[in-house]
Amino acid sequence: MAALAAAVAASFYLYGTDPHQSGHWLPRCPFNWLTGLLCPACGGTRMAYDLLHGDVVRAFHENVLLLLASPALLWMCGRWLVEGLRGRRWRPVLGPRAQTAVLGVAVVWAVVRNLH
Repeated sequence: MAALAAAVAASFYLYGTDPHQSGHWLPRCPFNWLTGLLCPACGGTRMAYDLLHGDVVRAFHENVLLLLASPALLWMCGRWLVEGLRGRRWRPVLGPRAQTAVLGVAVVWAVVRNLH
């Protein structure tokens, strides 16, 4: 329940804080800060802000891969919450092939984003 409360609080804060504008307290991507390059998740905060405001097109332009993965991530969070409320522990397990695929997609996405 604490994780859910934190997510709701963060969503309320993000709803009123435009990450497209500077001067707000929002964490910067450590990878981007160190290298100046975009990581596979860069733009995720702006994407979430745009989705909270119903701007799917702008969210698409911030991080298309993260946007396309959002339904699966939301399903996993929902499943985790439901199982937790039932008193059960649920931990998704990715096999070696799935881990390799996820890592490969993330690396290719990072390279493509930084070459574009």
